[in-house]
Amino acid sequence: MKFFSTNIIRQLDQYTIEHEPISSVDLMERAAQALFHEFTSRFSPDKEVFIFAGQGNNGGDAMALARLLLHAGYVATTYLFNPASTNKPLTPECEINRNRLFSEFPETIYEIRSEFEKPVISDDCIVVDGLFGSGLNRPLEGGFAAVVNFINQSKGYVVSIDIPSGMAGEENIQADEPVIVKADLTLSLQFPKLAFFLSENSSYLGEWKVLDIQLHPEAIDQTPSNLCLQEPEEIIPLLKKRERFAHKGKFGHALLIAGRTGMAGAAVLAAKAALRSGAGLITVQSAASNCTILQTAVPEAIFQADKSTDLVSEVSVPDNYDVVAVGPGISTRSDAALMLRKLLSECQKPMIIDADALNILANQKELLNQIPANSILTPHVKEFERIFGQSKYSYERIAKAQNAARQLNVTIVLKGAYTLIATPDRNLTFNSTGNPGMATAGSGDVLTGILTGLMAQGYKAEEAARLGVYLHGLAGDLALDDQSEESLIAGDIIAALGKAFKTLK
Repeated sequence: MKFFSTNIIRQLDQYTIEHEPISSVDLMERAAQALFHEFTSRFSPDKEVFIFAGQGNNGGDAMALARLLLHAGYVATTYLFNPASTNKPLTPECEINRNRLFSEFPETIYEIRSEFEKPVISDDCIVVDGLFGSGLNRPLEGGFAAVVNFINQSKGYVVSIDIPSGMAGEENIQADEPVIVKADLTLSLQFPKLAFFLSENSSYLGEWKVLDIQLHPEAIDQTPSNLCLQEPEEIIPLLKKRERFAHKGKFGHALLIAGRTGMAGAAVLAAKAALRSGAGLITVQSAASNCTILQTAVPEAIFQADKSTDLVSEVSVPDNYDVVAVGPGISTRSDAALMLRKLLSECQKPMIIDADALNILANQKELLNQIPANSILTPHVKEFERIFGQSKYSYERIAKAQNAARQLNVTIVLKGAYTLIATPDRNLTFNSTGNPGMATAGSGDVLTGILTGLMAQGYKAEEAARLGVYLHGLAGDLALDDQSEESLIAGDIIAALGKAFKTLK
């Protein structure tokens, strides 16, 4: 799903109004209908509803929803915060919906101009937050901050319209204790917001869902964006179809450099994942002491013993390899670092660089410029910051990933809850699959193996990253059919890869 900055969304709204055509207040009514259908599918009329509306179009949405709920038999009370002290008029659409609500259900709406008599909200009530939308560009203060704090202290179930009030749609640089509504459910209109993918905002969003309000499809198609939330419709076309008479040589030969003594498991997991992802052949170069483990655990892989018993100390890359993966469990010792330096100076093949290889790069940043084009780096947040510097906010980290991918001509897979894929053309893709159970030892080694298997088959770096990350998360989700988030281990992800491919197909 392509999505946009809040400024562009406003332009898409305007395009829809002008070219559908539809009046702005009727477009608001359409949004309210989408909110109403979602609300009534979740909450029964025996729930008392308290609606908090602001002076802008977010408040207009809230009051239009209030009217629809009242017609449907819900008990809903609306508080419109229109303080005289702000000397700010309601937006025209907000004013129209205030007048409609007051005309039809005058006893249910209170317009707050100065003092606010706080209602008693029990834990069986629903609170609708329609104070501010995604265009907010400053922290809340004064009376509006007090209202947000009241909502957060209430015992009700909180539903935010479009975005929790107090949160900006993109960058949120605020105080250590920002004034933002803590929603249990966020119903975003037409698109997610970039802020939804930033870890520091997770405690305010709760569950979030995108509601289609039918903005003009032509405008959406023709408006460029470098932001994407990848879903099945973007991933399925990436899958390559296998020919009937294909043989293993058609699906590539990968070299995996992994595993010092005591870390053979990292090599095993990555090798198994590469084979389960479709690589025709895989050679694992590992510490000589790992021979028996690898040959027993992954008999389908070719084992290449390093001259060192303890680790991988020297690698040559013949032309018959299609991709080289390096890092899982190799250690950061000086001899491993020398191996990586030599490998980067000689290797012309695309590479997957993970784990200890990333930590070596963090200590020897001059090696970054030697990474072959069409390669993939797979850091988690701490590994990323060791290489590219610390960031106070996730938004800043995303910008760094975007710039680094462009400067180094590589694809960066920044692992996390919504794993980010940053490409040299500055595109930013967020992943929609996966679950907290995947925060387990070896999960990253499995992802490295999946990416390796895909690139061996001829997928370009961006294709492999997008497909691989999606499959990795989907396999983790499917594994929960038999496991819990607490019990999930990396091997379960590998075991579910077949189901993941079949689900996409």
